[in-house]
Amino acid sequence: MTNRNPSPPAAHAAASQAHRAAGRAARRTAGIGAAVATLALSLVLTGCGGAATAQPGAAGSSSGGAEVKTVRYQGSPNTVALLEVAEDLGYLGDVKLEWVSNTTSGPQSIQSVATDQTDIGGAFTGAVIKLIEAGAPVQAVINYYGEDKETFTGYYVEEGSPIRTAKDLIGKKIAVNTLGAHHEAVITTHLKNSGLTPEEIKQVQLVVVPPNETEVALRKKQVDVGTLGGVLQDRALAEGGVRALFTDTGVIGGPFDAGQYVLRNDFIAKNPETSRTVVTGVAKAIEWERTTPREQVIAKFEEIIAKRGRNESTEALKYWKSVGVASPGGRIQDTDFTRWADYLKSAGIISGELDTKKLYTNEFNGLATADAPATSKG
Repeated sequence: MTNRNPSPPAAHAAASQAHRAAGRAARRTAGIGAAVATLALSLVLTGCGGAATAQPGAAGSSSGGAEVKTVRYQGSPNTVALLEVAEDLGYLGDVKLEWVSNTTSGPQSIQSVATDQTDIGGAFTGAVIKLIEAGAPVQAVINYYGEDKETFTGYYVEEGSPIRTAKDLIGKKIAVNTLGAHHEAVITTHLKNSGLTPEEIKQVQLVVVPPNETEVALRKKQVDVGTLGGVLQDRALAEGGVRALFTDTGVIGGPFDAGQYVLRNDFIAKNPETSRTVVTGVAKAIEWERTTPREQVIAKFEEIIAKRGRNESTEALKYWKSVGVASPGGRIQDTDFTRWADYLKSAGIISGELDTKKLYTNEFNGLATADAPATSKG
């Protein structure tokens, strides 16, 4: 799941070595490709592409028409998801969250939903499209992260770095949180817009570094460029000695929504009211973060992290600035998907026009307004 604030440490050296050995072509497709490969196997095992079926006793199963009241999800250390804010504020009513594990990968998060390991997960829009186009039985239900003038991602070099232009990135290493997702899409778009050829773009090496370790990797010259967003970006800027080479909002424009929470189709069918409670609860949490004084939001994050008792750090939370979601209540629009069409076509993810009707719905978002921009559903 793409993070809204800090994520956990992991072994950067091992990750870099593995990706160097794999080669540039494998690196550019591994992020979403691995999820799709695992999903394909799962679909074969569960009936040749049919909707995933919940096992007895798992969230998503139902008995006698009763809807489940426990929703499984993945979180991230040192960060607080909108889902968790919604539960803490009472927006989920009698629905409870069950934390399964942590991840810093959006493609992994939504693949876990597709294979019935969790019930809700979130990822970059392009990863959502890729999984659904591959036949995954999921649907996007609400935007959960985005970029605005206060919350965005920058691609940073050290202050004294000779890297000044996109051409200078040929043969260099850029740290990203995962492959085949948001950062790769923005980087590829930036390089293409700057005039690099497909062959030159292949020579720009993306390496996976956990977000919480990216600043250190950059300062230790383990990578040439570090991808930093949100509180991690502000912490690095406060330390000094780094400068932005480009930003998401500079490449794509903004503000914009960049990722969605997805639910599994069978979960929605069996649990429509639970789905509505969860999605509307997230929508309310978005607007609570948008309208509540910053200090109170940060205090709530710290309170939630303290209560869950996972030995996490709250040090970087003081840099939080905004919820980042551009649309009111996280309402999804066709443009949230179509803005990535050129990248998706160039990456071979889609070959024609997007059919947005099968990608998302606003049906379960109680804050989606009738006078909002036209959408495929809801």
